[in-house]
Amino acid sequence: MEVKAINSRYSELAESDCCLSCGGAINYAEPLKGEVCVDLGSGRGTDVLRMAESVGETGFVYGIDISDGMLEKARKNAEKFNATNVKFVKSELEQLDLPTKVADLVISNCTLNHATDKQSVWNEIYRILKNGGRFVISDIYSTSPVPDEYRNDPVAVAECWAGSVTRDEYLKHLENAGFSSIEIIEESAPYDKGKIKVASWTIAAKKPSGKCSCGH
Repeated sequence: MEVKAINSRYSELAESDCCLSCGGAINYAEPLKGEVCVDLGSGRGTDVLRMAESVGETGFVYGIDISDGMLEKARKNAEKFNATNVKFVKSELEQLDLPTKVADLVISNCTLNHATDKQSVWNEIYRILKNGGRFVISDIYSTSPVPDEYRNDPVAVAECWAGSVTRDEYLKHLENAGFSSIEIIEESAPYDKGKIKVASWTIAAKKPSGKCSCGH
């Protein structure tokens, strides 16, 4: 990940009212009482706190972020609302600082495109999900490969578009990780970013309940 640029951009935005969403993952996640949930790219902690209320005292929610400013803001928000069933963790997406098979639900909103090694991110999502666990993720993809002039620009990557991969490549990462039967909940029309077009979508799938044919 372009950690320095991402940390800088999102630390600056921590105290703003700027919307950093590209979809409605939280609106489709439906966390249940007693569940353990994870938000990748938890930002100010808004979605973590929403899930914390849903899972109740017997559940728990982890917020994962790389931005020091966002983590500080999220922890202040959790304290403000007296949320004791949450924890905010500084961690890169490619190596999540979470136990294996810890989560019933993983959500994310406009975050995974930041990762340099997206296959590792999806492998990690698969790893931390319990058997039968699920993800609901909003993210972006590009309609054609992103030129190196953008992909190698850390600022453009931090702005949530230059790190995107094509739709086919995105789905291939999920398949390689062990997911199948991907549900596309919502998908936008392509829109311009620099010399490319990108689109946003919200997707969902479950980790198989038992050992799958891929050996995971």
